[in-house]
Amino acid sequence: MMAYRDSAGRILIDEWLDELAKRHSRAYVKCLQRLRLLRESGHELRRPISAPLRDGVHELRAQVGTVNYRVLYFFYGEDVVVLSHGLTKEDVVPLVEIDRAVVRMKQVQDSPEKFTAAWEE
Repeated sequence: MMAYRDSAGRILIDEWLDELAKRHSRAYVKCLQRLRLLRESGHELRRPISAPLRDGVHELRAQVGTVNYRVLYFFYGEDVVVLSHGLTKEDVVPLVEIDRAVVRMKQVQDSPEKFTAAWEE
């Protein structure tokens, strides 16, 4: 699995997960479980764990109590999963977050060596 790396070299999914681990350990563990499933199943993952959003962007879904956690991701090539970023949401994923993932997907398509990094738990 790969992670999106911004132009400053930051791995945004790592930053989000680190913050989640500090503030909500149960949510962190559940998100890691979901990421393992994504690594194992890729395109085969379906609702309620994963759902398509638009323009090739998908959401990986986790819920702890009444709080919804999402990791936005997309595929690069046939099977490579690229983790864009994570967020906490209420009802729906905000359009601005989907737009952000779409821009990141285009950056990865244009320059994968610059905008991706290997991702490990």
